[in-house]
Amino acid sequence: MAELATAVTLDILQHGELEIEGLLPWSSNYTFMMQVCGSDADDSPLVLQAVYKPRRGERPLWDFAQGTLCLRERAAFLVSNALNWHIVPPTVLRKAAHGFGSIQLFIEHDPERHYFTFEGEPAYRTQLQKFVLFDILINNADRKSGHVLLQENMEPPERLWGIDHGICFHQEYKLRTVIWEFVGQSIPTDLIRGLRHIQTLLETDGSELTSQLQNLLSTAEIAAMHRRVNHLIQQGTFPAPGPGRHYPWPPV
Repeated sequence: MAELATAVTLDILQHGELEIEGLLPWSSNYTFMMQVCGSDADDSPLVLQAVYKPRRGERPLWDFAQGTLCLRERAAFLVSNALNWHIVPPTVLRKAAHGFGSIQLFIEHDPERHYFTFEGEPAYRTQLQKFVLFDILINNADRKSGHVLLQENMEPPERLWGIDHGICFHQEYKLRTVIWEFVGQSIPTDLIRGLRHIQTLLETDGSELTSQLQNLLSTAEIAAMHRRVNHLIQQGTFPAPGPGRHYPWPPV
């Protein structure tokens, strides 16, 4: 498991003491920065920064059920974790100052550096291929360039993280992304292996992933994800854009 997605991190996010620092500007839904205070494995105090998205602050959408966006944030983390790709920062669901919502570990990053600033660079190729497959799998309707973060204070190539997965998992085709640089290329064998692992979990009654997703998504949405992973494996290549609008707006 990636260093940030440890049991300790998740436990602090789930059970730590919460303190809101302020409202994040420019978010389409109410989003808050907060501190979460807990302790590490040695019982030493540890303070994490996190992003809190309360359910009652979600903007109504015509095609996604009201109050489900925070659930989809958690579902995206679970799928990312099950793939062992760790694209999504550790994310939990809990009640905080403004009610029930998602709380996600904040990733220190430079907002001026995002996908469009390193598109096509070989150093990020494998990580971005994982992003593409992950977004297809979860049917991400909003992969903006600014939703791909470069973690600060790391040696190049920096670790990439994906954020803002509230409008994902719809049973109808909704994929909108800025990352189309691999269209038609073969999916590497090791990434196919990750997809096969998810395929197996979705086909196994009572698997931990399936049991958790059933509390977050509809039966139709889980079945649609199963169809998407089957298609990716059968196709074996990165697909071209589907019908309709295939870029998010704004793109950054």
